[in-house]
Amino acid sequence: MDYFEITPQGMAALQAEYKELRAKRPTIVKRLAAAAALGDRSENAEYTESKRELRQLDSRSHFLDKQIRYGQVVEVAADDSVVIGKTVTLLFDGDDADDVETYKIVGPAEADTDADNLTSVSPLGAALLNHKVGETVTVHAPAGDYGVTIKKVELTA
Repeated sequence: MDYFEITPQGMAALQAEYKELRAKRPTIVKRLAAAAALGDRSENAEYTESKRELRQLDSRSHFLDKQIRYGQVVEVAADDSVVIGKTVTLLFDGDDADDVETYKIVGPAEADTDADNLTSVSPLGAALLNHKVGETVTVHAPAGDYGVTIKKVELTA
């Protein structure tokens, strides 16, 4: 597996979720053992549910472990260039000057952690990378090309 970039905030969130899941595991294992001790497992709803829950927890834990091991935390410079770890304010072509949108540029592992996140591998995110305030960038998207102007770039808090 290739390494991927992740913000310090994203890595901390992954580690916190992983720690929380690992803390829940012993409780689920005990519940599963207690349900198994009741006997016939074919009609034992508690056993089936506990087994499903443990399987989901282990699957998510395994996924998070891989994300943590292969994530490279980025160091973000305080300049006006769009990179992972920055917050960018954009004006889309055709919009009013005061109708701007703000996104946090993140790596692919963080895409779903916040509604304001914009992954660096999306058409818009990839087009913005390494451009500076004031530049207008053409985004090549599946639905067609469009322009966007970078109005502001700052470190993500």
